[in-house]
Amino acid sequence: MKKSLWALGTAVCMLSAGTVSADEGMWTFDNFPAKAVKAKYGVSIDQKWLDRVRVASVRLNNCSASLVSKDGLVLTNHHCARACAQNLSTGKVDYIKDGFFAAKREDEKLCPGMTAEILIKTDDVTDRVTNATKGKSGDDFVKARDAAIAGLEKNDCSGRKYRCQVLILYQGGQYQLYTFRRYTDVRLVAAPEEDMAFFGGDPDNFNFPRYDLDFSFIRLYENGKPASTPNHLEWSLTPPQAGEPIFVSGNPGSTERLMTADQLETMRAHSLPAALIQLSELRGMLIRFSSESPENERIAKNLLFGVENSFKALTGRQQALVNSNAIADKRKADLALKAKVDADPKLAKEIGDPWTEVVKADKAADVLRDRYRYMEAGPIGSSLYDYAVILVRAAAEREKPDNERLPDYTNSRLPIIEKGLLDEKPTYPKLERMTLEFWLTKLREYLTADDAGTKVFLGKESPQSLADKLTKTELGDVATRKRLWQGGMKAIAASNDPMIRYVVATDPAARAVLKEWRERVEAPIDRASEKIAKARFAAYGTSIYPDATFSLRLSYGKVAGWTEGETKVPPFTYFGGLWDRTTGKDPFALPPRWINAKGKVDPKTVFDFVTTNDIIGGNSGSPMIDAKGKVVGAAFDGNIHSLGGAFFFDETNNRTVGVSTVAITEALKKIYRADGLVKELTGK
Repeated sequence: MKKSLWALGTAVCMLSAGTVSADEGMWTFDNFPAKAVKAKYGVSIDQKWLDRVRVASVRLNNCSASLVSKDGLVLTNHHCARACAQNLSTGKVDYIKDGFFAAKREDEKLCPGMTAEILIKTDDVTDRVTNATKGKSGDDFVKARDAAIAGLEKNDCSGRKYRCQVLILYQGGQYQLYTFRRYTDVRLVAAPEEDMAFFGGDPDNFNFPRYDLDFSFIRLYENGKPASTPNHLEWSLTPPQAGEPIFVSGNPGSTERLMTADQLETMRAHSLPAALIQLSELRGMLIRFSSESPENERIAKNLLFGVENSFKALTGRQQALVNSNAIADKRKADLALKAKVDADPKLAKEIGDPWTEVVKADKAADVLRDRYRYMEAGPIGSSLYDYAVILVRAAAEREKPDNERLPDYTNSRLPIIEKGLLDEKPTYPKLERMTLEFWLTKLREYLTADDAGTKVFLGKESPQSLADKLTKTELGDVATRKRLWQGGMKAIAASNDPMIRYVVATDPAARAVLKEWRERVEAPIDRASEKIAKARFAAYGTSIYPDATFSLRLSYGKVAGWTEGETKVPPFTYFGGLWDRTTGKDPFALPPRWINAKGKVDPKTVFDFVTTNDIIGGNSGSPMIDAKGKVVGAAFDGNIHSLGGAFFFDETNNRTVGVSTVAITEALKKIYRADGLVKELTGK
């Protein structure tokens, strides 16, 4: 599948030369620094504790979550389930605006395209992958690596109940085969109104104090019945206390703390500014589109939420690289590592000069970035275009041996693609037309009208007229998608659908760009990063943690506020402060059932709180766990200082923001009257 625009070189922090300090670290479960935690907090974390938390931690499509009952009940954030709520809504029923609470299990609704995975086993397969790539470079390196990974994923997992994934850790220094228990029947149980879950909107995003009830509940089903999940986390009815140790188990998306200084400079100068310009323009288009009618506002709300969140997050990262000493500090760390390599003739011969290889690849990326961004990555927010690419590429790739396919289309990954493709969910032609026109306009602008790629993707059409034609596709119909998926190349070749015909015509050019990107950018950087990782292991061992890879990690910290200038920011907000912050106007307006709720809830109940845990995008929905292994909250954000956490961690002001379980319980009891849910969580 194609990558999102803002993921190109700017994935959702930076390590010192040696060991980490403070509460820093997104640690794998097999390398958790239990001794450091014991020394700092007096808490003993043993293997039994780690195993119990691991099997109760859940990975969703783009978020984290946790099992909180024996019947498959899962706690996550509202914004992690909002796509489900959006897909279940209609022009008459809006679950984003009004919320959703299933009165009984029969009312729980299937979330289209959503999957849930629980990590059950890990195996180190580094030697098996590196032996396959030994002596290879360029595209040969990528093909050999991907073939080895595809073989491992295929041979070690069978059926749809389990999924295997090879994780590339330490920038290629280590390869781990993760085996997941997979659930494809995931249903929405409860979600509050958006005005409560995202109270304060974009102005409050990445800030604190916060008053967000950012939670939702989903349930895992197996064979049509709630899954049996005896290994769940216990729900806490005790509010977190200042200074209390807190652990966050989740799937941080990606960080750049192991990148070289040259890579960070490229990000600061090129990839981040390009992504920000694109997102800011798209944001303006979506705001205008939303203002045209209430229905436009409804159908664009989810995409606008994602664009605004990404724009603010990447802005914070850009500011961190511009205003901090991150790159200078990283340059010193690079030089220190180089010195250690140079001091060991054997290691120097083996490693060579990968830092120079990275610089060369970054220069190639600067040349190829726009072509990759527009011809291969495609439009942001067009489900119909994505469906067409999946159908066309899957048909072609499935005719090849598994080890020769593009990585996204190997047998181990096809079930995920198939579910996303064939689950019933709405598409919105007006919104599709806008996103396609925007993409095509930007493609022509950045590649120029005379470019060969522009001629392939636009021909003699204008962006407006081509977008009109493409939105006449029938790919919004799941039966059509199913027929094309099952029919393979024969069905694709016979199809007259305008979107299918368009992707068939443009895919060779897109593949050519992908091939060049892999050869000149991806392969050299991956190969060089692998060598740097070997040097780092030789110098520092495993006293450091790998960059985030949307794989299960555990961080530790404590409940603590911080000082902003001369102002002390306390670690808690309380229900009583919600009504003080309310203005009655968006985005500080309360939904109807909360307007008169002031006397119904205890004003002293802890609402949101902050901790020193080290997290990043992808951790949304992660359980915040006390030393006894009870869940005391769900992480939903970081403060503004956490945005630099993509590159470095500063315990003085980097904070995780979570909603407390006591706030969720209070709201379920007294506002939503969800007594059955409360009993399932608490036994009371």
